[in-house]
Amino acid sequence: MLRFLAIRLARAAITMFLVLVIAFLTVRLSGTPFQQMYPEGLTPQLQAALEAKYGLDQPLLTQFRVYIGQLAQGDFGRSLHSGEKVLDIYLARMPYTLAIGGMALVIAIAVGLPLGAVAALWRRSPATRLGMGAAFLGYAMPHFVIAIGLILLFGYHWKALPTVGLDTWRHYVLPVVTLSIPMIAGLARFMRASMMDAIAHPHVLTAQSKGLGDGPLVRAHILRNAVLPLTTVIGLEIAGLLNGSIFVEEVFALPGVGRVLVGAVEGRDFPVLQFGLIAYAAIVVAVNLMVDIAYVIADPRVRLEE
Repeated sequence: MLRFLAIRLARAAITMFLVLVIAFLTVRLSGTPFQQMYPEGLTPQLQAALEAKYGLDQPLLTQFRVYIGQLAQGDFGRSLHSGEKVLDIYLARMPYTLAIGGMALVIAIAVGLPLGAVAALWRRSPATRLGMGAAFLGYAMPHFVIAIGLILLFGYHWKALPTVGLDTWRHYVLPVVTLSIPMIAGLARFMRASMMDAIAHPHVLTAQSKGLGDGPLVRAHILRNAVLPLTTVIGLEIAGLLNGSIFVEEVFALPGVGRVLVGAVEGRDFPVLQFGLIAYAAIVVAVNLMVDIAYVIADPRVRLEE
């Protein structure tokens, strides 16, 4: 177990270092932020002074060494536009993103897994086939398409729900539904496939031949084998949730982390953009690491195969 953890931790550390290098180089090779800061015009003298002020006149290797030193001290820098601390900017917006993403994840698990299980047990039903077709469509549609459709339907035509901001609980409905629909579809489809694979196992067929009832058979033999692979899928859905939140927050004009990241890209705000990219990558790496550990605890054979 210790060897398994050591290997996974080493891979996670290497991944994060590569993400850090890529994020650092990408934001700097995309251009300077000063054109956005001074849209009325920028003289060569002013640009040189700004580059010297922010250390952008130094070689890339020197800038990277300084940046690593600042990270080691817990200094994530300040926004080039507002002067606020980068960490404070994200901490102020994080509760909104966590609230929307957390509700969407809970709804997706509570709805998607039972739907997939029912679809596997009654797989020949016309209603099941129709539901799986709808799930395939929901999984294939991008978040921004779902968001625009819901805005047109519930906000413009029916005028039933607000479509901008997060002032009341009603403002949360459309963003949460937008994020949860692809996850519900994905979890339902995978749960169905996993259940059908478990049903085909020899020990399940043996239990059926011995006259074991449907209820005990599903609980004791089918669900236990079907749920185990879902740990990986839920981890992937969380990673997809982070990507989807960027589009959803932008479409619904939400004061979340995703919108901060989009604004940093548009304004080339290097410190804000770098921290956002690294933080998103760290969450994905951490989730995958926890999924690996949970999978090993649930099925020790994975450790032996490693």
